[in-house]
Amino acid sequence: MTTWSEFDADAPIIAPIFRRRLTATGNLCLIATLRSDGFPRISPLEPRVFEGELWIGGMPGTTKFRDLDRDRRFCLHTATVDSTAGDGDAKLWGRVHDVQDAELHRRYAEFLLDETGLDLRDEVFRPFYAADILSASAVEVRDGHMDVTIWKPGAGERVVRKH
Repeated sequence: MTTWSEFDADAPIIAPIFRRRLTATGNLCLIATLRSDGFPRISPLEPRVFEGELWIGGMPGTTKFRDLDRDRRFCLHTATVDSTAGDGDAKLWGRVHDVQDAELHRRYAEFLLDETGLDLRDEVFRPFYAADILSASAVEVRDGHMDVTIWKPGAGERVVRKH
């Protein structure tokens, strides 16, 4: 499994596109999970990069977190607001694992308060999912062509150019 820090170092094309799109949308992404009947579910989500990990957090008890409790696999897609993908987009595939660490939760709540003004310092973070990144891709359109960059752990990135 790959942490955000490892991915960031190993994917010099995709990671910056992901970060750029995350910033441009105020951290809004779409997460795909698997419903209990096996069909995919798409839900909005605001992941955060904190202390070298990508955190998949949100309101407990929602259907997307029930999905992740049952099946840890996900796909995370940066919100695309331009049909030509002029600013690029990125997708991450992986699995989540729940991290129950009160001191980490306290630091994360302070981070969220500083970043967003949302005060969750008295909340219990259960579940508190860290993302293990298994693969990623990104699309950039420029100069009349589209570059699709694909990353897998240990294999680095490869670019497929489409005209």
